Amino acid sequence: MEKSRHSSRKAPALKMVQGCLLAASCLLSVFAFGNPVEAAGKGPTPPHDARPMTSFELYTLYRDKSWKWPAGAGRLQADGRRFTAWTGSGDKAIWAEGRWTVNDRGQLCLKAQWHMASGVVPNATCFSHRKLGEVIYQKREPSGDWYVFKHAAPAEGDEFDKLVDQDLVSQDMEQIRSSLHSSPRTNPVARTKL
Repeated sequence: MEKSRHSSRKAPALKMVQGCLLAASCLLSVFAFGNPVEAAGKGPTPPHDARPMTSFELYTLYRDKSWKWPAGAGRLQADGRRFTAWTGSGDKAIWAEGRWTVNDRGQLCLKAQWHMASGVVPNATCFSHRKLGEVIYQKREPSGDWYVFKHAAPAEGDEFDKLVDQDLVSQDMEQIRSSLHSSPRTNPVARTKL
Protein backbone atom coordinates (compact mmCIF):
# COMPACT_ATOMS: atom_id res chain seq x y z
CA MET A 1 0.00 0.00 0.00
CA GLU A 2 2.87 2.39 0.81
CA LYS A 3 4.37 1.78 -2.64
CA SER A 4 1.03 2.55 -4.33
CA ARG A 5 0.68 5.89 -2.53
CA HIS A 6 4.27 6.81 -3.42
CA SER A 7 3.71 5.95 -7.10
CA SER A 8 0.50 7.96 -7.29
CA ARG A 9 2.31 11.06 -5.97
CA LYS A 10 4.95 10.75 -8.70
CA ALA A 11 2.42 10.42 -11.54
CA PRO A 12 1.36 14.13 -11.69
CA ALA A 13 4.99 15.26 -11.53
CA LEU A 14 5.95 12.83 -14.31
CA LYS A 15 3.04 14.02 -16.47
CA MET A 16 4.10 17.63 -15.92
CA VAL A 17 7.70 16.87 -16.96
CA GLN A 18 6.45 14.98 -20.03
CA GLY A 19 4.19 17.91 -20.95
CA CYS A 20 7.09 20.34 -20.58
CA LEU A 21 9.28 18.13 -22.76
CA LEU A 22 6.61 17.97 -25.46
CA ALA A 23 6.13 21.75 -25.40
CA ALA A 24 9.89 22.36 -25.48
CA SER A 25 10.27 19.90 -28.34
CA CYS A 26 7.63 21.72 -30.41
CA LEU A 27 9.17 25.11 -29.65
CA LEU A 28 12.63 23.87 -30.61
CA SER A 29 11.34 22.64 -33.93
CA VAL A 30 9.80 26.02 -34.75
CA PHE A 31 12.70 28.02 -33.29
CA ALA A 32 15.49 26.16 -35.07
CA PHE A 33 13.82 25.28 -38.35
CA GLY A 34 11.76 28.29 -39.35
CA ASN A 35 9.80 27.71 -42.53
CA PRO A 36 10.58 30.42 -45.12
CA VAL A 37 7.11 30.12 -46.62
CA GLU A 38 5.43 31.15 -43.34
CA ALA A 39 6.44 34.75 -43.89
CA ALA A 40 5.25 34.79 -47.51
CA GLY A 41 2.02 32.78 -47.16
CA LYS A 42 1.14 29.35 -48.55
CA GLY A 43 3.67 28.07 -51.07
CA PRO A 44 3.18 26.29 -54.38
CA THR A 45 2.16 22.65 -54.43
CA PRO A 46 4.60 20.56 -56.48
CA PRO A 47 3.29 19.61 -59.93
CA HIS A 48 1.70 16.17 -60.18
CA ASP A 49 4.68 14.78 -62.10
CA ALA A 50 7.27 15.96 -59.54
CA ARG A 51 8.94 12.89 -58.05
CA PRO A 52 10.35 12.22 -54.58
CA MET A 53 14.11 12.74 -54.51
CA THR A 54 16.22 9.62 -54.01
CA SER A 55 18.33 9.03 -50.92
CA PHE A 56 21.45 9.46 -53.08
CA GLU A 57 20.25 12.83 -54.38
CA LEU A 58 19.45 14.01 -50.86
CA TYR A 59 22.76 12.72 -49.50
CA THR A 60 24.61 14.58 -52.27
CA LEU A 61 22.60 17.75 -51.64
CA TYR A 62 23.18 17.91 -47.86
CA ARG A 63 26.43 16.06 -47.11
CA ASP A 64 29.10 18.15 -45.39
CA LYS A 65 26.94 21.27 -45.56
CA SER A 66 25.94 23.81 -42.95
CA TRP A 67 22.34 25.02 -43.19
CA LYS A 68 22.14 28.68 -42.13
CA TRP A 69 19.10 29.59 -40.02
CA PRO A 70 17.87 33.01 -38.87
CA ALA A 71 19.60 32.58 -35.48
CA GLY A 72 21.99 29.64 -35.82
CA ALA A 73 22.93 26.78 -38.11
CA GLY A 74 22.87 23.01 -38.48
CA ARG A 75 25.80 20.93 -39.80
CA LEU A 76 25.19 17.66 -41.69
CA GLN A 77 28.48 15.76 -41.75
CA ALA A 78 29.00 12.82 -44.08
CA ASP A 79 31.22 11.05 -41.54
CA GLY A 80 28.81 8.96 -39.44
CA ARG A 81 25.89 11.07 -40.67
CA ARG A 82 26.53 13.29 -37.65
CA PHE A 83 24.18 16.26 -37.16
CA THR A 84 25.17 19.17 -34.91
CA ALA A 85 23.46 22.52 -34.47
CA TRP A 86 23.08 25.63 -32.39
CA THR A 87 20.49 28.36 -32.23
CA GLY A 88 19.60 31.33 -30.08
CA SER A 89 21.78 33.63 -28.02
CA GLY A 90 22.54 34.44 -24.41
CA ASP A 91 20.40 32.54 -21.91
CA LYS A 92 18.25 31.18 -24.76
CA ALA A 93 21.16 29.60 -26.65
CA ILE A 94 20.85 25.86 -27.23
CA TRP A 95 22.91 23.22 -29.02
CA ALA A 96 22.15 19.82 -30.51
CA GLU A 97 23.90 16.62 -31.43
CA GLY A 98 22.49 13.63 -33.27
CA ARG A 99 22.18 12.08 -36.72
CA TRP A 100 20.69 12.87 -40.09
CA THR A 101 19.03 10.33 -42.35
CA VAL A 102 17.64 10.26 -45.88
CA ASN A 103 15.38 7.81 -47.69
CA ASP A 104 14.04 7.09 -51.17
CA ARG A 105 10.68 8.65 -50.27
CA GLY A 106 12.38 12.04 -50.51
CA GLN A 107 12.79 12.62 -46.79
CA LEU A 108 15.63 14.17 -44.81
CA CYS A 109 15.30 13.75 -41.04
CA LEU A 110 17.34 15.48 -38.35
CA LYS A 111 17.24 13.57 -35.06
CA ALA A 112 19.05 15.12 -32.13
CA GLN A 113 19.26 15.80 -28.43
CA TRP A 114 18.77 19.55 -27.86
CA HIS A 115 20.68 20.85 -24.84
CA MET A 116 19.50 23.95 -23.00
CA ALA A 117 19.83 25.44 -19.53
CA SER A 118 16.71 23.59 -18.33
CA GLY A 119 17.76 20.17 -19.63
CA VAL A 120 17.94 17.94 -22.69
CA VAL A 121 15.06 17.39 -25.11
CA PRO A 122 15.04 14.83 -27.95
CA ASN A 123 13.60 16.10 -31.23
CA ALA A 124 13.21 14.83 -34.77
CA THR A 125 12.38 17.15 -37.67
CA CYS A 126 11.80 15.79 -41.18
CA PHE A 127 11.57 17.49 -44.55
CA SER A 128 10.04 16.05 -47.74
CA HIS A 129 11.57 16.84 -51.12
CA ARG A 130 10.14 16.55 -54.62
CA LYS A 131 11.91 17.33 -57.86
CA LEU A 132 10.82 18.24 -61.36
CA GLY A 133 13.69 18.96 -63.73
CA GLU A 134 16.07 21.21 -61.79
CA VAL A 135 13.39 22.58 -59.45
CA ILE A 136 13.33 21.17 -55.91
CA TYR A 137 10.26 21.55 -53.67
CA GLN A 138 10.47 21.11 -49.91
CA LYS A 139 8.09 21.00 -46.96
CA ARG A 140 8.52 20.33 -43.28
CA GLU A 141 6.63 17.28 -42.09
CA PRO A 142 4.01 16.58 -41.08
CA SER A 143 2.06 19.79 -41.64
CA GLY A 144 4.31 22.35 -43.33
CA ASP A 145 3.52 23.96 -46.66
CA TRP A 146 5.39 23.18 -49.87
CA TYR A 147 7.73 25.85 -51.19
CA VAL A 148 10.36 26.05 -53.93
CA PHE A 149 13.60 25.13 -52.18
CA LYS A 150 15.70 25.56 -55.34
CA HIS A 151 14.60 27.16 -58.60
CA ALA A 152 15.99 25.91 -61.95
CA ALA A 153 17.69 29.31 -62.43
CA PRO A 154 19.08 30.73 -59.17
CA ALA A 155 16.51 32.96 -57.50
CA GLU A 156 16.92 35.40 -54.65
CA GLY A 157 15.62 33.93 -51.42
CA ASP A 158 16.07 30.25 -52.36
CA GLU A 159 16.50 28.21 -49.19
CA PHE A 160 19.04 26.18 -51.16
CA ASP A 161 21.41 29.18 -50.99
CA LYS A 162 21.55 28.71 -47.20
CA LEU A 163 23.40 25.41 -47.65
CA VAL A 164 27.10 26.27 -47.49
CA ASP A 165 30.33 24.28 -47.43
CA GLN A 166 31.96 25.97 -44.44
CA ASP A 167 31.40 24.78 -40.87
CA LEU A 168 29.08 27.34 -39.27
CA VAL A 169 28.40 25.19 -36.21
CA SER A 170 31.41 23.80 -34.35
CA GLN A 171 32.84 26.98 -32.85
CA ASP A 172 29.52 28.47 -31.69
CA MET A 173 28.24 25.11 -30.48
CA GLU A 174 31.33 24.58 -28.30
CA GLN A 175 30.95 28.05 -26.77
CA ILE A 176 27.28 27.40 -25.98
CA ARG A 177 28.07 23.91 -24.69
CA SER A 178 30.76 25.30 -22.36
CA SER A 179 28.51 28.03 -21.02
CA LEU A 180 25.68 25.57 -20.35
CA HIS A 181 27.99 23.11 -18.59
CA SER A 182 29.39 25.84 -16.38
CA SER A 183 25.91 27.18 -15.54
CA PRO A 184 24.63 26.11 -12.10
CA ARG A 185 21.10 26.12 -13.56
CA THR A 186 21.74 23.17 -15.85
CA ASN A 187 19.40 20.40 -14.76
CA PRO A 188 19.01 17.56 -17.26
CA VAL A 189 15.30 16.90 -17.69
CA ALA A 190 15.55 13.89 -19.97
CA ARG A 191 18.25 11.85 -21.60
CA THR A 192 17.08 9.67 -24.44
CA LYS A 193 19.37 7.77 -26.79
CA LEU A 194 18.56 8.23 -30.47
